[in-house]
Amino acid sequence: MDIADLKTFEAVARHGSMNRAALELNTVQSNVTARMRSLEHGMGTTLLRRHAKGVALTPAGERMLPYAKDLVRLLHDARAAVTDDGTATGRLAIGSMETAAAVRLSPILSRFAAHHPNVDLSLMTGATDALIADVLDHNLDGAFVDGPVDHPRLIAERCFDEELVLVTPLDMTSLASLARAECVKAIVFRQGCHYRMRLDRFLGYCGVVRTAALEFGSIEAILACVGAGVGVTMLPRSVLDIAWQREQVMVHALPDAHGKAETLFVHHREAYVTRALQAFIATTRKGAHPRRDAVATATVA
Repeated sequence: MDIADLKTFEAVARHGSMNRAALELNTVQSNVTARMRSLEHGMGTTLLRRHAKGVALTPAGERMLPYAKDLVRLLHDARAAVTDDGTATGRLAIGSMETAAAVRLSPILSRFAAHHPNVDLSLMTGATDALIADVLDHNLDGAFVDGPVDHPRLIAERCFDEELVLVTPLDMTSLASLARAECVKAIVFRQGCHYRMRLDRFLGYCGVVRTAALEFGSIEAILACVGAGVGVTMLPRSVLDIAWQREQVMVHALPDAHGKAETLFVHHREAYVTRALQAFIATTRKGAHPRRDAVATATVA
């Protein structure tokens, strides 16, 4: 067994396909097949089960996969540490909630790009749960997510305090009129968005029954749907200034128990923190203005 075999095994397991793993690894399928046979021979057991649509892990393969992932990651971190000579370079993959990306990140990203032009920075937006999963799986170097986050394998640092508001059609002039509604439709981001969960909790608090949610992938689509009278949503006030000024929707302040939120930056506790990630965290700290009390600070090696 060698590290190349484990790297190939991890790619095959992730894709469920020898052919797709070969494409990722820039090799041919026959090489992938040969490596998998060699690995299975060395381990003395079958790790993959072939079927018409690709491959699946056997129970032994399932048990081995976490160790293969850790070894591949350690090799990646070792290479990063050796080449990390003090200058922020290389690739940096950052994730963010749609709301934070729309309002909070532009000055941070522009400042970082100006000071660290040799870093290839990419930004991916998504729901909090999916972003956290990608950080844990080392698909992202870090992500801006909705707090609180309490995970032993993550370092979380508070960046922004958000005021959440309820956004309704114009004819819903008060929270009292919401409470009088027999049922409402929630206009939300896809499953795993914490603002969506907060909205469900608030509607339950008001005694409002919601019908099946409508899911959208952008703030603009959500606000357009609310403005058309289809339903209600919950978003940070910071993203609503333009829509509110245009009198497209009605914006309602919420009780503190439902209207306070924190945006956190999380990264993996066990991953090597590159100079590029250190620089990005430092830039984020300069651009963030959290309250002085109870700020969770990450120590970067």
